[in-house]
Amino acid sequence: MLRFGILSTAKIGRELVAPAIADAGNAVISAVASRDKERARAMADRFGAGHAFGSYEEMLESDVIDAVYIPLPTSQHVEWAIRAADAGKHVLVEKPLALKADEIAPVIAARDRNKVLISEAFMVTYSPVWKKVRSLIAEGAIGDLVQVQGAFSYFNKDAENMRNKPELGGGGLPDIGVYPTVTTRFATGQEPEQVQATVRFDKAFGTDVYASVRAAFKDFELSFYISTQLANRQTMAFHGTKGLIDVTAPFNANRWGEESVLLSNQSHSETQIFRFQDSRQYMLQVEAFAHAAAGEKAEIFTLEQSVKNQKLIDAIYRAGEKDGWQTV
Repeated sequence: MLRFGILSTAKIGRELVAPAIADAGNAVISAVASRDKERARAMADRFGAGHAFGSYEEMLESDVIDAVYIPLPTSQHVEWAIRAADAGKHVLVEKPLALKADEIAPVIAARDRNKVLISEAFMVTYSPVWKKVRSLIAEGAIGDLVQVQGAFSYFNKDAENMRNKPELGGGGLPDIGVYPTVTTRFATGQEPEQVQATVRFDKAFGTDVYASVRAAFKDFELSFYISTQLANRQTMAFHGTKGLIDVTAPFNANRWGEESVLLSNQSHSETQIFRFQDSRQYMLQVEAFAHAAAGEKAEIFTLEQSVKNQKLIDAIYRAGEKDGWQTV
């Protein structure tokens, strides 16, 4: 059993990842750390963890954990991933790991010198939904892929929310723009070459709140938009010469709607529906991470993959400032 320490009592940890660790067959929550020890104790009690710490440093120095899950604000991810690795702990760190691709190099160095596992928590890459999409494309179910289209939006104008604070790493592209990019790369196995984009910022917050993106891959194009100030929407579609794949709840699986993949032929006279009853993508992520930490074979989202995804996000920001194509 991989013994996890949760570094902070952030909402995503409390509501999604800590329950997934508790449900995993090969992991357990051993400790929770917070700068407020009472909050750490309350969360530790909720999940049956035996230890609560009043500082992050104290937990990292302890021998009651083997791994750390980090759901801190984005601006602190790199620092604490490195500190956890230097303490000899495996690290599962929330997305986005960094705000620039070149910030990930020190994390890779920390992983290598400490011989630990560090992975950015892209839960979608562990989902049977996205593995099905990948297999359908690979086996030629839709012929040659020509166009991928996606959208991810929600409405949040809370000035106190970290997503609207640039100093904490807020912004639409770091928060949700990473999902159309990572799922497209995962499903196709291809990398983008060039990108065009429109990026708009909220003048009061200073964060990007809308982006419309066109990315050119070797064999197809990806077009998507994201926003933190539009009505809720999630969609991803893969359009080929022989058919179409629609993913109904592509990112917030189950919480958004039924998890299913729709495969239609050219004329839409035939449609196959592949349904997934509560795929538990967060739990599958934890179990794969624990297998890999134990030296067992498991497909993990690597830091090298993190660099590639962040390079695309970086290119989108550059493209938003200029006319024409930008090289990724």
